[in-house]
This record gives sequence, structure tokens and C-alpha cells, in this order.
Amino acid sequence: MVKSIVEIIKEVTEKDPEAEHKLVYDSPTETLEPIYFFILDLMNDVGLKPEKLIDNFMSSPGSQHFGDMSQRTSIVQQQGTKLLGDINTVLRSILNIIYDLREFKIRLSSYEDLKNPAKKAAALLSLKQIWMDKVDIQKGNSSIKAMALGQGGFNTLIDAFLVVEDESLKGPDGKEIDLNQIVKRIVTGRIREFNIWVKESKGELQKRFDIEKTYLKSQVNSLKIYSRWAKPYLKAAQELEMAGNSRNPALVKMFNTLLLELTLFGKQELKIKEEAKSGNFPEFFASDKFQNSLGEKYYACVLVDFNFRGIPSRSQQGYVVGGRAEVVFRGYALTETEIKEINEELEKSDLNDALGLIEGVTTESLGTLKEDIESFLDEEKEEEEKPKKKIGSNPFLALFGVYNKPREKKEKSEKKKKIKGVYSRNSAWYEEEYFFPTIEENAAKMTKTLFETYKKAHGMVTAP
Repeated sequence: MVKSIVEIIKEVTEKDPEAEHKLVYDSPTETLEPIYFFILDLMNDVGLKPEKLIDNFMSSPGSQHFGDMSQRTSIVQQQGTKLLGDINTVLRSILNIIYDLREFKIRLSSYEDLKNPAKKAAALLSLKQIWMDKVDIQKGNSSIKAMALGQGGFNTLIDAFLVVEDESLKGPDGKEIDLNQIVKRIVTGRIREFNIWVKESKGELQKRFDIEKTYLKSQVNSLKIYSRWAKPYLKAAQELEMAGNSRNPALVKMFNTLLLELTLFGKQELKIKEEAKSGNFPEFFASDKFQNSLGEKYYACVLVDFNFRGIPSRSQQGYVVGGRAEVVFRGYALTETEIKEINEELEKSDLNDALGLIEGVTTESLGTLKEDIESFLDEEKEEEEKPKKKIGSNPFLALFGVYNKPREKKEKSEKKKKIKGVYSRNSAWYEEEYFFPTIEENAAKMTKTLFETYKKAHGMVTAP
């Protein structure tokens, strides 16, 4: 069951509204937009800086609005699905390129080890194995492995080839190896072919490695573009989804009914320094020492819930909705920490389940791919200089809106500034005595102001 905003606030903060006012406005001939925008503008005018927390709708299955919205949703979903298919295709290509680049990097490391006397012997053995498996094996029955395993008299052929370094057929001890003339002739020819292959293949492999890196960069850029194209469709598909309770008695299948749920949340910070200067708080509250000692912010908040029940009618500009509007104003006294906890709980709740599904499209392999892509694309820059590692090579974040954000770093935990001096006796005394009572009073006043102002502006009866 989806929790309401009020239930989430109660669960997180264990606080009840400081004030609550309910307004019911029923007018089938007037549209609902003016009610919403009047209150929205009014909240902005009083400095609440509102943000929208909930925007849901649900229409009866038999209505024309339901059919139009379903058709629009289907078109958007089809386009989004097509783009996701393209994204998956490019993603598979990137995975294959990364695997190829890893193999090339291992091969190239063997060539680099040839320059190191301590690693040269092991590098030669590795390259000889690759040459026998990839190049010499193409000769069929005349390959080294085929002759050594299938023909008598050539049992020592593989060992001899692995031991010698050049056409002189000398071993690691500098002496010529003891072999019969037939084996020597074969080893001499094959070791010459191998040495030529080592010289030529290194350059070719390096070229292919560079080409693959360029292709990887091209595919990454393509994925960025597809991600940007897909995001609006996925977001629109989520926003066009209907949400609500099918058992709502106001939603009859064959009626032409539309239900809307909107929630606005506004907050106004308590200006402690200004309150102290005006005489509402002790004077030392305005000092920089006290201001710097505060590790919290305090807000008077107003939560406005809109519940619309309307009869949609189609016009040239779109749908016009008139009907019953139920608006509930609630005032809360909250700290910045409590507001963050409420937002986190909203993200976890079913209210954003569709967005969570969208974000899960490409996040499973995000960490590994991010490191691999950056390791190859930033390789040349790291060789020239040692700059700070750049971000932005990871295209998957662009799909859900967090692309180009700085990479998370291990930051030192910030120590909260502790109150020193006379304030250290009881760190919450000023909150209980001054801050909370003030924001509670402000929240109640602003809630009533919004409620009364709307009523007066629309000619309704108000309390004296």
C-alpha cells in the first residue's frame, strides 16, 4: 500500500501538523487549473519556494480521456522500447570491445617484457605458445604440434622450438642444442618465421589496439546519444502512467471521471541572526561564534494536498477539467535533517517505483564497465601527464539524469562543529526555548494566511 505524504512525515519525524485547514470548492463549470496556480503563486509570493512532490492522475476506463492517455502512453512506450533495444545492442558491442582490448593489452605486455632481461625468457615462451596456436597451426599436418604429436621422430620438436632463441639454435646456456639434422632444419626455419612474426605482429597488434580504442570511444559516444534520446521517452512513459486506487467509489468504469492528486511542499528558513537583531532572540544569537556553532537549519513548512475530482471535456487546446477540488493546508516545523529523511523515504516508497525501474535499466554492470572504459580511454592522457582523473566517459548514468557528475571520492567525514563555551552546557536548550516555538508559530501562521487569503480573494466567508 502506498503511503501518503502525511503518513511518511509522521513516521519519520513523529510530528503532527501545527495547523490544518481544509478547503472544498465544487464548480463543474469552472476549470481546476486556476485553483492550483493561484495557490502556487501565493506560496511563491510569501517566500515558501514550493516544489511538487506528487503528481498522479487516474481516469475511469470508459472515458475518452482514458483512451487518449492510453494511446499516448503506448506510443511513448514503443519509442522508448526501441531506443532501449538500440542501447542494449551498443552495450553488447562495448562489452565485446572491452574483452578484445583486454586480450590485446595482455599480448602487448609480453612484447614489452622482451625489453626486460628478467622477464624476457617468460615473455618469449608466452609468445611462442601464441605463435604455435594462432599462426603455425594453420599449416595443418606440417605444423610443429601436429608433427610432434602425430609423427615419430619429432617428439623433441616442441621442446627444441621453445628452448632456442634464434637461428643459431643455442640454448639459454649459450651452447648449441643436441638434435638430429632433420629436427634442426625444421626448428631453424620455424624460429626464423617466429622472430619475423614477433617484429611485425607487435606493430600490427598496436595498430589494432589503437583502432579498437577509437571504436570504443565511438560506441561510447553513440551510447551517450541513445541515452539522451531515451530519457525523455522513459520519463514521459512514467509520468503518463495512471496511479490510484481502483476501488475508489468516485471512479466508476463507465463514467467520464478524472481524479488528480497533487502535493506541494514549501519551506521558509528561520533567520536566526535577523530575529536576534530584532529582539526576538537573545543578542548573542547574532554573533558569528554562535552562528558557526549551529549544525542545523530550521524551517517553517507548509504542505498543500490537492485532490481533484472532475469531468474532463475535450477542446482544441486539450482537456478542460471542471469539478470538485479538495485542498488541505498543513503546517510543519521541521529541521533540515528531517526534510532530508522525508525525501529519502519518499524515494524508497512506492510513490517513485516507476522511476526506480527506469534507473535499474543499466545500473547492474555500471561500476565495472565504468572502470574499464575509463582505463582504456584515459590511457594516453595518463602517459603524457598525470592529471586528475576525468569523469564523463560513463554513458550509462545519462539514462537517468546523473551523467557528468563528479566521480565519488573517498572524502573525509566532516566533523560537526561542536558548541563551545557557555553553549556546551546544553546543546538543545536554544532549540526548545526559541527555535522550535518560533518555526511552529510561523508554520501555523503561514498555513492560515494561505487558507484565508484564498478565501478572501474568491469572495468566501472568512473568520473575523
